[in-house]
Amino acid sequence: MALDTIIHLNNVSIFQKHNLVLTNVSLNIDKGEFVYLLGKTGTGKSSLLKTLYSELPLVDGDATVAGYDLKKIKTKEIPFLRRKLGIVFQDFQLLTDRSVNDNLLFVLKATGWNDKEEMQKRINDVLEKVHLNTKGFKMPHELSGGEQQRVSIARALLNDPELILADEPTGNLDPETSEGIMNILLEISKNGRAVLIATHDIMMFDKFPSRTIKCENGKVIDSKN
Repeated sequence: MALDTIIHLNNVSIFQKHNLVLTNVSLNIDKGEFVYLLGKTGTGKSSLLKTLYSELPLVDGDATVAGYDLKKIKTKEIPFLRRKLGIVFQDFQLLTDRSVNDNLLFVLKATGWNDKEEMQKRINDVLEKVHLNTKGFKMPHELSGGEQQRVSIARALLNDPELILADEPTGNLDPETSEGIMNILLEISKNGRAVLIATHDIMMFDKFPSRTIKCENGKVIDSKN
């Protein structure tokens, strides 16, 4: 396995509850790669992502993500794995009762930061990356859907992750806003992080062509092979 490999899967089986949804999944994703995970609803895209961030246990096969062996990972190590990952969801999952700044502060505190100045500097950095540096004082409901998704990308970047996992990040957004989100994610991959995007938005794929991993009929088809 190369040093730059962030995700390494070998003969992995993916289950949804007790149903086997994907078999013999083998793939490598390296630093700086921008990869689409495609497939209809129910083909195992989300289950594959959940396996990568250890929400679903690895049953069969071998898998390493950001240096962690998913077969041997202990419950108490899972938060450390997740600090190396940035996870972006379709529905933003922001805390609605606090400002953008306080949403980001909450994550930093939860992941062990305690220096107030350092925390504010980090928040300013990630808001700048997603072009929201003037919106830190706003409440989530005062932002558009696209701005809320950018906050959730900023949140995913807080701990300088090696890998961004995005589950339908443009699913609730209009085409123009989606394009802005895709541009930000592309920029992130150009800075050396791996970005894996689960989507069924074919328009985005036409506009920003890249490597694809497709879930279909219980198998994963990789355009790289």
